Amino acid sequence: MAKLRNLSITTPIIFAMPLRSEWAVNPVDINKPIMAGDWDGSGSLKFTRGYVMAKNDANFLYLTLDVVSDTGNDAGTNDYFWLTFDNNRDRAITSGVDVNYGLYPGQPNKLGRQKYLGPGQWTGLLADPSNSAVVQEFGPSPNSDVSHRIWKFRIELSEINVALSWPLSTPYTYFGFRVKSSNPGFTTDFPGDFFKDFTKLRQLVLSRKPTIPSKDLGPLVGSVGLIPTTKISASGRATTDSGYYHFVENAAFGGTLNLIGNRTKLQQLWTAENRKYKVEIAAPGGSFVKLISNWSNYRWTGSTYALESFAPSANGYYQMANPGTDYSIDDLLVQFPTTALLPGLYRIKVTFFVGASTTTVAAEQELRLFIDNHVPSSIIESVKHGSGEVSACAIETIGAAPDGLNFRITANDPEGNLRSVNFYATYGAGLSASIYSEGYTPAKGNWAGFVNKLIPASGNWRPPQSCAYSFVLSVSARTTNGYSWVGYNSTHRNLTLLIG
Repeated sequence: MAKLRNLSITTPIIFAMPLRSEWAVNPVDINKPIMAGDWDGSGSLKFTRGYVMAKNDANFLYLTLDVVSDTGNDAGTNDYFWLTFDNNRDRAITSGVDVNYGLYPGQPNKLGRQKYLGPGQWTGLLADPSNSAVVQEFGPSPNSDVSHRIWKFRIELSEINVALSWPLSTPYTYFGFRVKSSNPGFTTDFPGDFFKDFTKLRQLVLSRKPTIPSKDLGPLVGSVGLIPTTKISASGRATTDSGYYHFVENAAFGGTLNLIGNRTKLQQLWTAENRKYKVEIAAPGGSFVKLISNWSNYRWTGSTYALESFAPSANGYYQMANPGTDYSIDDLLVQFPTTALLPGLYRIKVTFFVGASTTTVAAEQELRLFIDNHVPSSIIESVKHGSGEVSACAIETIGAAPDGLNFRITANDPEGNLRSVNFYATYGAGLSASIYSEGYTPAKGNWAGFVNKLIPASGNWRPPQSCAYSFVLSVSARTTNGYSWVGYNSTHRNLTLLIG
């Protein structure tokens, strides 16, 4: 079997103590008072007027600007904030990429979002929908018993271009903010002039250390990413409970996978000095061979994350990292890319040995993973007006109702791992019209989708207005890397339609 290797990575430059976000076991309700308990155990960083507190889960960053110096409960929005993120993490202002959050004028609990155009320059407030939010509170906090102003945020990770599924780096971003108070009067930037010079931004390191219930962990390999191994069936596909960090139904695996150990078992093995292990993989219908992979993990030094490399010995055996050491990914047994593997049901086995032995087994677990990195096909087979095919870029006149178009589309995944189909038209200034959509349900089993499906099933689709249209067919796979979905495909066809 070919040796699997990861790409190298450069450690992010750290200019000051980063803010370390802690894992939110339950989603933080920013509408509840800060003293209600949701913010207990948050990561914290002091600035001149107060504290920044942070938690995150797989979908959101929960951030608080706890402005303990702002003790004046003045009404209106003369008190405000700016909150900036360097979305491509290059420590430079990138026009149209980096984002700044602020308040809608006159609405202290409505979060606005704009993009940077340059140093101290922004677009207007963006109108596209967002799941991010802000709530203002005035009262005590874990940092001060004296009532003061508190800004509580829920920021969607996708909006700041952060994903917990990054295989080669701990998830992080760079941020800065301003807080303005009218009574007492002050304007504080952290760091100073951050909105003109991104080299001053502070690093924010996100957590990907969820507390998976011990009853769900496998006996040795506790989870694949966030997916407990007890939630993986004999078919190699995973189903988690609704409301779980990463909710999946009958999902295959793909991308780069992290096999994470059961902390309790690893501590027992470490104490007994049974620290040598091997990882084996068997292709569909094949026998086990050693899985040889090199990877990196970040170790917390007390002030920053330092990159460490892990690799097997010349004979293909790994040494367990100390379970008591704080890593970006704790208890990581092996990380390996699967993109070169053909689709199918693989067996993976992890074996720990007693002391220096290579034959006496201390602990062993075998799991099955259905690996599928193929993306579903996405084909607009035909667009017809009546009985005639409408070619791409054509200008077509649509008569009175019920005249219109019909389509033939293919959304197919032979391995049975299709998750969703969305066929729609875009036109005008950001307008769209849904034509057909379908998603996975467990009743579909291993859903392969369809080939050459007639849309609509009867009648015709009529355009909303005369305009240039782009017909888009997008499909996604029911494949996870343990943290998020992977596998997406789309195609489109452009026409101009005139209503006669």
